Amino acid sequence: MSSSQPSVSIVVPVRNEADNIAPLIEEITAALDGRWPYEIIYVNDGSTDATGERLEAIMAQRDNLRQLRHAKSTGQSAAVRSGVRAAQGVIVATLDGDGQNNPAFLPDLIAAVEKDERVGLAAGQRVGRKDTGFKKFQSRVANGVRNAILKDGTRDTGCGLKAFRRDVFLMMPYFDGLHRFLPALVRREGYAIAYVDVIDRPRRSGVSNYGFFDRLWIGIMDLAGVWWLIRRKKPTPDVTEVKA
Repeated sequence: MSSSQPSVSIVVPVRNEADNIAPLIEEITAALDGRWPYEIIYVNDGSTDATGERLEAIMAQRDNLRQLRHAKSTGQSAAVRSGVRAAQGVIVATLDGDGQNNPAFLPDLIAAVEKDERVGLAAGQRVGRKDTGFKKFQSRVANGVRNAILKDGTRDTGCGLKAFRRDVFLMMPYFDGLHRFLPALVRREGYAIAYVDVIDRPRRSGVSNYGFFDRLWIGIMDLAGVWWLIRRKKPTPDVTEVKA
């Protein structure tokens, strides 16, 4: 593998996903090899299974694979943020580590951000979801309430497949659950959102380690906080430096 400076960083938050590590990495490389110089950053969020060991074994074969480890689990938003902060690419793409997000859609998301400087985020929008009926009901309620209050124009913020400009992400105030409010916060910074339909698929193995109540109970305090941030946003000054 080439060790050249990556232009794209793929961030994958995982907790106890040992059996899903190797197959997903193979799919990511199949989708991206030959398209961009890229790196893959797995954020091991306090796993207690063999996730770390599986990653180390593959890292010995791939010099563009990195592993960041949280000493204890701090949640998906924190894991994504750790990965973005460590990323070397100008564009960062994320996907869940359970195999439900198909890496074949990564090129479309990355290209949508790359080709238009006005786009700060390309958000995957799931079709044909493979979750249980109760989980789909939770998501519909959560997305409906969020969209009614924030008017972010997004039907699905829970999809892990996203691509965004690293500097735009780092402009945003951090809080737990940030990843579910990215469209509203990216719009707040004056950027456009691109949407890409992605086909959902069943989890490959294991059980969900992130999110249950947050699908239905999306966090009233967080929702109120994001609404307040949007309301208080002032126009960004057009700044030029005056030289002597």
